Amino acid sequence: MAGPAKPCKKSWPGREGSARRCLTFYPVWNKVAPFQTVDPPGFPADTHHFVRWASRGAVRRNHGSTRVKIQALKGFKDILPAESGVWQRIEQTARDVFHRFGFAEIRVPILEKTDLFVRSIGEATDIVEKEMYTFIDRNGVSLSLRPEGTAPVLRAFIEHSLHTLQPVQRLYTIGPMFRHERPQKGRLRQFHQLSVEVLGADHPRLDAEVMAMAWMLLTELGLTVRLEINSLGCPACRPDFKAALENFLADRAGSLCEDCERRRLTNPLRVLDCKSSHCRAQYQTAPAITDYLCPGCADHFAAVEQGLDLLGIPATRNKFMVRGLDYYTRTTFELVTDQLGAQSAVGAGGRYDGLVAQLDGPKLPGIGFGMGMERLALLLTEQVGASAPAGADLYIAALGPAALERGFQMAHVLRGQGVRVSMEHDGKSLKSQMKQAGRLAARYALILGDEELASGQAVLRNMGAGTQDSLALDDNLHDWAAGLAARIAAG
Repeated sequence: MAGPAKPCKKSWPGREGSARRCLTFYPVWNKVAPFQTVDPPGFPADTHHFVRWASRGAVRRNHGSTRVKIQALKGFKDILPAESGVWQRIEQTARDVFHRFGFAEIRVPILEKTDLFVRSIGEATDIVEKEMYTFIDRNGVSLSLRPEGTAPVLRAFIEHSLHTLQPVQRLYTIGPMFRHERPQKGRLRQFHQLSVEVLGADHPRLDAEVMAMAWMLLTELGLTVRLEINSLGCPACRPDFKAALENFLADRAGSLCEDCERRRLTNPLRVLDCKSSHCRAQYQTAPAITDYLCPGCADHFAAVEQGLDLLGIPATRNKFMVRGLDYYTRTTFELVTDQLGAQSAVGAGGRYDGLVAQLDGPKLPGIGFGMGMERLALLLTEQVGASAPAGADLYIAALGPAALERGFQMAHVLRGQGVRVSMEHDGKSLKSQMKQAGRLAARYALILGDEELASGQAVLRNMGAGTQDSLALDDNLHDWAAGLAARIAAG
């Protein structure tokens, strides 16, 4: 690893020969380590002219002399207007379903102390070891962009003592997460997630209810998925399974992929999550954790399966499902599809009964899940077809100065009545404005010229049917707008 950051002796206008601020990123294995900063005496704090960074031993310098093309970072995607309708549909459906089950929204920061994720996710996990966006701030504190949603929600739950307000908290949050991994279909470095948590109850039927809510959401989105479940046991019964798995893996040492060879020594359960067909073929005869459950965990898992059966939700046991986070206990589950290639899970979660206490909170059980919105958007597009973004209800084509002024007022009042109105203000030709109405998929067009304004009669055109008729104008704009809004709503 490189030594401490040193001031750079580079000149810039007005500060010739002075030390400049350096931001240094150091390489550690395959990832970029936290940067260090050096502020020379008398140095302006807001100057960031020189940046040095390293990745896999290669060092590049940029002194601001070359103009670079500014575009989105690799693995970070813009959601354009043509796509946003699908995203809005996902969010609106999710909120509707969550509220029916008694959940309330919580919004938490995207930036947290790194220690929160080290303590919750697990120091030996791929997320903490390889994937987090981590840096040291100016106060010397290690911070990370959140790689998942559960830990920040639990931090807020503990910090604000939410358990004292309601013994069982049902919470959800929607927002971006960040992981530095190889971008692929449905998986980006900035991705968006629906995260759900229930804190304060551990009844097996609650587990079934949480899975039923996830199932209902996907069903109402028109998606076809399957539910796979497993139990990871508890601290009392997991050691016996871990020992059996370690013996199984020791017999196959040297024949596994590089990741599995490392994991069998650091985190043996994680080998079962390997995607290599060679390794998965060998794991077909691996011990199943459900054969090592203690009586309490076995009864709990049986009751979960019974609860799903009562709700008519089919579930399949999957002994390879161990999840990528260390905090899971007992119930784990995934909602999967075959339409997204190797990355088939669209939602996953499980129970984490010791995590709240592990983060210095009260000893309370919890269960939750997350759903990747990018994958849901892909499925909606590929499986049921993405609906076009909602167009305008009304386009006002105004011709002439007086008509433009009156149309401007009409648009404002109609919007107050709940009508989606579009209007251009540059007085283009009627032909040009009607083309724009078509591009906006407007349902109706109100054609208003200075002559129509003087006669008190405008033209209302039904864009879908291709018909039109006269529409009387009224000096009482609010009453007139209410009547037109009712007509548009009636179709």
